[in-house]
Amino acid sequence: MPRFKRKSDGCDSIRLVQFDKYCRVEGNRVKLPNGVGFVKFKKSQDIIGTIKNVTISKKSGHWYVSFGTERALSENPTHPSKSAIGIDLGITKLITTSDGQYIKPKNSFKANQIKLAKLQRQLSKKVKFSENWKRQNRKIQKLHNHIANIRHDYLHKITTTISKNHAMIACEDLKVANMSRSASGTMEKKGRHVKAKSALNKSILDQGWGMMVNMLEYKQQWQGGLQTVK
Repeated sequence: MPRFKRKSDGCDSIRLVQFDKYCRVEGNRVKLPNGVGFVKFKKSQDIIGTIKNVTISKKSGHWYVSFGTERALSENPTHPSKSAIGIDLGITKLITTSDGQYIKPKNSFKANQIKLAKLQRQLSKKVKFSENWKRQNRKIQKLHNHIANIRHDYLHKITTTISKNHAMIACEDLKVANMSRSASGTMEKKGRHVKAKSALNKSILDQGWGMMVNMLEYKQQWQGGLQTVK
């Protein structure tokens, strides 16, 4: 595999352009240049379109490959459904729809919060940048990556289902950055209810509202549907 310069964030990547000139895919193998040869990979989804570039990345000790593709889309796609729906986003109920249905949150961060705190306490007791510290830090990065993957996968499944079944989706206008702003205040003016606000902020960010709205937007464009923000 390629060699990368070490970075403190545990995430390195290299992007290879002109894919058809230097690389190719055969089944579940991709051929990489510079003598690397064929490398097996596990497909998370089918590769649709013509591959234009490939990105090899290393995160938390794991290797990933992603392909940038190009394909022709209909200029005016027609959504298969005629249904319209409104959705409100929340914490105890991730999505509440205008027809009275709701979807529960995944809470991937909350489910792993105790384990993460334990790993971070162990890290604080080690000499910074020592081999033991680096090893422990990789464990933390790996868990963060696991939490993000769970959230990302869950939101993809939810948004795909909603987009396929509704031609028009109305979402509430969420100011996530404002809603999750720290309540700690300043040296001159201390914040109020800081602990409760901190817990609320974590719950808000754990839901991935912004990511979900973005997913709905581009999936509606693909389907020929419409997403509005109310």
